[in-house]
Amino acid sequence: MTQQPEPLEGAPLIAPSSTDHPLYDQVVEACRSVYDPEIPVNIYDLGLIYTIDITPENEVSVIMTLTAPGCPVAGEMPGWVAEAIEPLAGVKQVDVDLTWEPPWGMDMMSDEARLELGFM
Repeated sequence: MTQQPEPLEGAPLIAPSSTDHPLYDQVVEACRSVYDPEIPVNIYDLGLIYTIDITPENEVSVIMTLTAPGCPVAGEMPGWVAEAIEPLAGVKQVDVDLTWEPPWGMDMMSDEARLELGFM
């Protein structure tokens, strides 16, 4: 039985994304094409996409969460995200993993999402 190491003090709870990679903006737009069926806002602006990591070989790894662990589409949404990203020119491989740490909160939504949902 292996024990997970404790996170280092000061380490970010969410790993940084590859924002300087040439494919990054296209991957973000692909994520914005996926909607939570219960909320009329795309999953990127909802704050469900935590990390987009793109290797120099154009392999894309996405770490995402859901609004709640009991979300009825929990098993399907990672596949929707992968299907949105895979057709992008240059993308070699896509892996999408779910995480529950840190838990999603309404403070993770973009201003656009808050406005759309009437929270602003």
